[in-house]
Amino acid sequence: MSAAQASAGTTMAPEVVETDSLHQIPLGKVAIWWFLASEIMVFGGLITSYLLMMFAHGGFAEQAVHVKWKLGALNTLVLLTSSMTMILALASARKKDLEKTRMFLGITVLLGLTFLVIKIFFEYIPEIGEGFTPASGMFWSFYFGMTGLHGVHVFGGIVANFCLFVYTMRKVDWSLLERRVEYAGLYWHFVDVVWIFLFPLLYLT
Repeated sequence: MSAAQASAGTTMAPEVVETDSLHQIPLGKVAIWWFLASEIMVFGGLITSYLLMMFAHGGFAEQAVHVKWKLGALNTLVLLTSSMTMILALASARKKDLEKTRMFLGITVLLGLTFLVIKIFFEYIPEIGEGFTPASGMFWSFYFGMTGLHGVHVFGGIVANFCLFVYTMRKVDWSLLERRVEYAGLYWHFVDVVWIFLFPLLYLT
């Protein structure tokens, strides 16, 4: 082998390693992104259908006036705050700070539960008591359908974060904890983004 070939070999090797490293994406991250892509299709279809029906019927202002927009705004603040605590949980996990990771996961769970309590006991139950049900009209069908489906996703996120909270109660595998908090965070942020679309569409129409 000539000196030029040897020199070329030594310069090319790092590039091959670098290129290969770009493809070493954890399967868990790929899976969560595929799952979120499917959920985007679900909520995207519902939101598109709602917009089409709203324009076709000249708007839903008469029905939407009965929703409790102040509580919806409060819940928006609750979810945005929970996104921040989820980010802080991941940052703490990366720093291997177990106490702060546990604390921020616990706060995220409590904020998620707060969201559901407000939605169920201060919105759904009074609205149904006033006679507004999914059968009351097209707007209410969309309202209960979309916010109900979103609530199920919030509950799923609460369960995932609570499982991570329990996991931090014992000796942890830091690399495993960091990955799981990251994946749970991706899901939780998705749930928050969906609500940011639902709030103006359903509460401020």
